[in-house]
Formats: sequence, C-alpha cells, structure tokens
Amino acid sequence: MKNLVIVESPSKSHTIEKYLGNDYKVLSSMGHIRDLKTTGKYGLGVDLDDNFKPNYEIIKGKGRQNKSKLVNDLKKECKSADHVILATDPDREGEAISWHLKEVLGLKDNDYDRVVFNEITENAIKDAFTHLRKIDDDLVKSQETRRILDRIIGFLLSKFVMYKTKGKHAGRVQSVALKLIVEREREILSFVPEEFYKIEADFKDFKAELKKYKGKDIEIKSKVEADEIINTLSNAYNIDNVESKEKHQASELPFTTSTMTQMASNRLGFPAKKTMSIAQVLYEGIDIGSERVGLISYMRTDSVRLSDVFVNDTKKYIAANYGKEYVGYAKTSKKTENVQDAHEAIRPTSIYRTPESVKKYLTPEQYKLYSLIYARTLASLMSDAIINTTTIDLENRGYIFRASGQIYVFDGYLKVYKDYKEVKDVILPDFANYKSKVLVCSNVKAIQHFTEPKPRYTEATLIKEMEKNGIGRPSTYATIIDKLKEEDVVIKDKKFIPTNLGFEVNDKIQQCFSSIINVKYTSNMEEDLDVIADGKIIWHKILNDFWNSFKPMYDNALKEVEKSAPEETGEYCPECGKPLVVRHGKYGKFEACSAYPECKYIKKEEKKIVEICDCPKCGHKIIEKKTKKGKIFYGCNNYPKCSYALWDKPTGEICKTCGGLMVEKKDKVYCPECEK
Repeated sequence: MKNLVIVESPSKSHTIEKYLGNDYKVLSSMGHIRDLKTTGKYGLGVDLDDNFKPNYEIIKGKGRQNKSKLVNDLKKECKSADHVILATDPDREGEAISWHLKEVLGLKDNDYDRVVFNEITENAIKDAFTHLRKIDDDLVKSQETRRILDRIIGFLLSKFVMYKTKGKHAGRVQSVALKLIVEREREILSFVPEEFYKIEADFKDFKAELKKYKGKDIEIKSKVEADEIINTLSNAYNIDNVESKEKHQASELPFTTSTMTQMASNRLGFPAKKTMSIAQVLYEGIDIGSERVGLISYMRTDSVRLSDVFVNDTKKYIAANYGKEYVGYAKTSKKTENVQDAHEAIRPTSIYRTPESVKKYLTPEQYKLYSLIYARTLASLMSDAIINTTTIDLENRGYIFRASGQIYVFDGYLKVYKDYKEVKDVILPDFANYKSKVLVCSNVKAIQHFTEPKPRYTEATLIKEMEKNGIGRPSTYATIIDKLKEEDVVIKDKKFIPTNLGFEVNDKIQQCFSSIINVKYTSNMEEDLDVIADGKIIWHKILNDFWNSFKPMYDNALKEVEKSAPEETGEYCPECGKPLVVRHGKYGKFEACSAYPECKYIKKEEKKIVEICDCPKCGHKIIEKKTKKGKIFYGCNNYPKCSYALWDKPTGEICKTCGGLMVEKKDKVYCPECEK
C-alpha cells in the first residue's frame, strides 16, 4: 500500500477509494476519535492554571462508539503506508478531527498531508488531491477554544441548574435559544390586543381599501370612527391616479444550512435534525445504477458562493433547456459578517443530474429534499420574473382608496421554482379604456381587526433568528433544537412553548449569568472564534477573559441563589410521615421523601402491563413494552422463549397471507411481514 486516506464517514470510503484507484486505501475515523477528559478541577479536562491546556482521551463507549480498537487498527495501517492523507470534512470540526488523528497516530509533518473537498464526485476528488496542504493550526485552535468554552459552560452551568432547579442541563448556545423562546412567550402573555378597523369599498370587478385622508395615512381605532367615515362618503369615487410599471422579481440565493433547514421545515415539514440527516446521506453518496456518487455539495455552510465551473455549466443547461432569455447571473449576499466562505452553498454536484433522473434510486424523503435543493440552485442562476403592476387611487371627499394588481408577464426563475413560491395574478380592470373618470361603489364596509403579538417560534423561525443574531453555526442549529426538545424545557407542537421548567431554568440562569448568556455576548464570542481562526489573536486569551468574568458569577450563584422547592405529590412517606416530593435524577423523575437524607424512602413505580392481543406464534399475550431509551414497541410477554415483536401497534387481526399480526400505521392497516 502506498497511500492511506482517512475520512470521517465509512459511507464515503468505498466511493473515494474507487475514484482514487489501486494506489490508495481509504478508511474511516467514524467521526471524532477523542474528546476532553472529565478529570481535573470541576471535571473540565483542562488545566485552568496552565492557559487552559486541554487533556484529551480516546472516546470510550460501547461497541462502535469505543474508538480504542479503531485507533489501534489505524496505527497498524499507518505503519504499512508510505504516506497518510487526512481527508476529514471541510470545516473547523473536520480540521480538528484531522489534527487529533495526526496526534494520536504519531504522524510527523513529512508523514501526512491534508486534503479537503466540497463534493464527493470523481472530478472533485481527483482535483482536490492535486492541492494537498498541511493542517491549519489556527482553525484547530478555533475549534478547540469552542470545545473548551462549551465544556466549561455546559458542565458548570448544568451543575448550577441541577442544584438550583428541577432541570438537568444547560449550554452556551442552547441556553440563549431558550432565552429567546421564553422572552417571546412572555411578550405573548403580556400582550393586550388593540382594536382597529379597515374600510373596504366593493366595485364591480375589484375591491379598494381606504389608505389616506387629505394626503396623510389614516388609522381607525373604533367602530364609531369607521361609521362616521362611511356616512361621510358618497357613492361616486373619482379616479385620482393610475400607475402601471414593470417590476423585476429576483430569485432567491442558493441554500445555506440555515435557509435549507428553514425551507425544508416550511415546505416539506421536516424537523431540522431530519433534514440534516437526509442531506448527510445525499452528500456522502448514493448508488445510482453502476456508480456511487455524492448528489449534493457539503451541507454545513453559511456561504452562498457557487463555483465558476458549476455556474458556467448551469448557464449552458438553462440556455439549452429553457432558452437564452432564462439565463441569469450568480447573486451574492449583502451579509458578510461571520460567514465562513471556505466552501460553497449547498448545491447539486451536477446540474445534469435532475431529480427525475435519480428518483428511482432515492427514498421519497431523499427525493423531496434533493428536488428542493436542485430547484433552488437552478432558480438562483435564472433570470428575474417580470411583473406588470398596477395601482389605482380613488378619491372620495378627501379619502383615498387604493387597489393594487399584478400580472406575471415573464416567469423567469419561476419556471422551475413555482412549486416552492406562491405566485398569484391579481387582475384589475383596464382603467385606461374607462370612458368615465368616476366609479360607482356597490358597497362599503368596515372590517374589525385586532393587533396580534409576534408568533411563537417554529424550528424554522428559531433557526432564522439564531442566524440573524450570529449565534450558533451551520453545524450546530439542528443539535441545539434537539437538545431543547430533549430537556423538557419546551413543548414542541409545531411551535415552541416553554414549560414551567423552561421558565424556571431560564430565570435562574438570567438571575446570575445574564451578562454571558445573551444574544450579544454569544454573537461576539463567535466573532472572537473567527478571529482565532484567522490567526489574529492567541486562543487562550479569549478563554482567560471569559473565565475571569464567568468564575465569580458561578461562585456567587451557588452561594446566593435559593434552590427551587420540590413539588409535593400530596402523599406522605410510609416510613416517617413527611410529605413525598417529586425529584429529578439521572433517569428522570421519581417520588421520594422530603426528609432526605435522614429518610431515604423512594416510592417504587408500579409497572402497568398493557395487553394488546394474543401472540400468533406461541399464544401468550402481546404487551406494550419500552426500549431503554423509552421508545414504545409491542412484544410477547413470553420473552425470551418467544421473541415476536413489532414497532407498530397490532390491531389483533391475523394476516390471511402469512399468519402475522396486522398493524395500524398512518391510517393504514397492513402486515409488516408480507406488506399485504
């Protein structure tokens, strides 16, 4: 073997190895191979007295999560290789993984090279291997600083939350996201609706709304005001002004991680975690006929840039398939702050690989997301849609009523993007041909409205808010949202609603750590990490400044903040007579004596057995069960003698084809064994 290539994901390795040929062997690190230890002061795994020097260990875990054997195998492979090429993902996290591999495998500068690529296609891989480099230490230090910050805040803030509330965890960005949700909920709860009215005039072919009085905008606060205006009006409305003009509507920018997760949430109903999981598979590679290829470029990015090669290919494709008049230009974003422009926007790896051409190789959900990414990218390089707009102002005793219309006269980018954007013609009469300058109104009415508070955050709008405020990064949005949902601090039912625990955790944190757990500080910290990545500041200076602010807050919080009183259950301890309370432990809620530690009574939970039907294999009962992670499934109570089990709830009916149990899923009854 001449060259050993190490990537992060095993699903990439076979594809890349095939592209590179016999002189290369490609193996996977299975993601990170080591992390900070949980030793030392506060269990942080860093030396607080030696410029936050990190102390790492090989990741421990069960099965594939234990990286010790993997590291030993990689060491053996390195010894028999002439050269090692580290090909982890093209971002700071990937740079750090390459550095950890170099350190653990004992690679000297002459022993290795670093390579990055934005897509997994043969041309991209082969081209990348002509641009080898060494590890970027500044990128590594930036990621390392982020990891240490997250460890310090995550460990100590979580400890504070556990001591002082019924919560279990907190985090550097997660707690800021919770703050946004709680503040929005309080705005909603304190909001007092205000009544207002709009006045609408009906004409034969259109409607017009009252906008101004004697040249000034008008607001109508009561029914009395509205009725007074209506009683003042005559039936005759003079055509005061008609304005027609051509308007250009530009396409959207290509996808970043943020905009992709937002759009997939709004249009496809995908949670952020699901979107990123599907995108990961599309990036790493799909078997399409005789080849395996990555269908999209790297999916963790905040750049909207597209490569010149892709832009040129796409313009040729547009001209050939839609006509030269549909060819547009590559657009750029006005936002430049905090954008890591090392790689491109999320795009198809080939514009010639249409969704329909690969549909049979994809799952329905993969097809939906790929179609969305393909359409967005293609549309971004197409010409503007052209709209003819018409505005008519009608005057009646000093009051100006306005009607607006629009007609799409050239579809432009909407030729391929109309399924993802609302397009509606609003047709007004041709006023230029009206003989009379006076229109007669058939009816005038006042319509009551009430002001509304800002809406609760959805996954899409929360990600948008985090991106707007510069908190979090493309690789963290889905994780942050997932942690919020796991911690019982929010109820997620299309929109985020903070639970009582969410209010409690946020309020205790803000009571003591408001100067650090806020949008501005978190955004500034992201900028500091960017400065470290640019090599313009020493990484441990940022950590020292943070620690000198945070540590006094933490010490004071543990001393001064009162612990939340546990919730009483209404029952009493059978051993000492004191009230039983709800406590929170590692494995969730439990009921125990309020006199702990003097009385250590814990109420045992009575397990209720829910019988569903008879087992078709042994005649015993199918009962409702739970996995270790709490997921419900249905299995035989004669286990382990009978291992019959189902994920979906059985109806009790027996399949006439195979004798298995029928189940109900998404309003459909079918047999999971024979799919009848």
